[in-house]
Amino acid sequence: MFKDLKKKYLATLKSSETEDWLDYRVIRPLCYFLAVFFAKLNIHPNAVTIASMFIGAGSCIFFYHGSFYYEGWYGLWLNIIGVILLCIADLLDCTDGQLARLTGKKSRLGRILDGMAGFTWFIPIYVLLMFRFYQHHSLEFGWLGIPDTEQNALIATAVVTALALYSGFACMGPQQRLADYYIQIHLFMLKGEKGSELDSSEQQQKAYDETPSEGNRLWKYFLKTYIDYTRKQEESTPQFQQLVKLLREKYGSAGDMPDGIRQELLRESRFLMPWNALLTFNFRCGMFFLFCLIDLPVGNFLFEIFALGLLTYCINRHHEACCKRVADGL
Repeated sequence: MFKDLKKKYLATLKSSETEDWLDYRVIRPLCYFLAVFFAKLNIHPNAVTIASMFIGAGSCIFFYHGSFYYEGWYGLWLNIIGVILLCIADLLDCTDGQLARLTGKKSRLGRILDGMAGFTWFIPIYVLLMFRFYQHHSLEFGWLGIPDTEQNALIATAVVTALALYSGFACMGPQQRLADYYIQIHLFMLKGEKGSELDSSEQQQKAYDETPSEGNRLWKYFLKTYIDYTRKQEESTPQFQQLVKLLREKYGSAGDMPDGIRQELLRESRFLMPWNALLTFNFRCGMFFLFCLIDLPVGNFLFEIFALGLLTYCINRHHEACCKRVADGL
């Protein structure tokens, strides 16, 4: 019975190789039981994704408050509620994919909504963190020896706002977008086209052009957003795009590459997957929770810009170098 249950659970995963330890051992099994529950209620995966968006975005109200240093136990508990809500949002965001695979209700809209979920959570959270800093900044001012005046508070908040905008739009967004792309590349090498969601901007543009505007304006907006999403993934991986082009020219399809080439690319990808996982929700949000709970949310922006920025650069360069080496050998 246990073996049968495990088999059913594994069938709802993209691949165990693309999951970190916490996801594989704790979060994904919980999501499986949630997926079974939602399937019995005939709840669509997209409805679960949308629910995760509202819950994750709603957590911003609780992160707006200072934690223990500024607001005592009251503030600490409010921040902990924010942590719990964001974790629930992540559980639902993970459940939607497993529910889609369990019920066969996969859709392009589901893929688009899944890519948007994290941004929907963190845009309001980051906005309210700017206001949080304006109200609670004595720790940073004390360390830097800055007089706590209204003028200095406004100047410092303007600097933190710039950091938050850069962190969110220039760092978190591209980092998660690239991490998702490398997961799909790994699945493509592991399972082929049917086992991955390795979409191309050319395919999405074709779907957009073939969709009539009348009665489909909202859907076309989603498609346009996803075209931009996939195009930026491709722009960040020029050597991989060149390799795919060469494989198509030589073998008719990238999926028909010789097994030796596939295994070489898989070895490199398996090496990168644990590092790539650090760019996804668990590690990123673990650090975010820590910075909020110790009343230093500005530290999260700096961590995202410098530490995760360097990690993203290294992962990207390593994978691109591998793709160039394989392409040069063709």
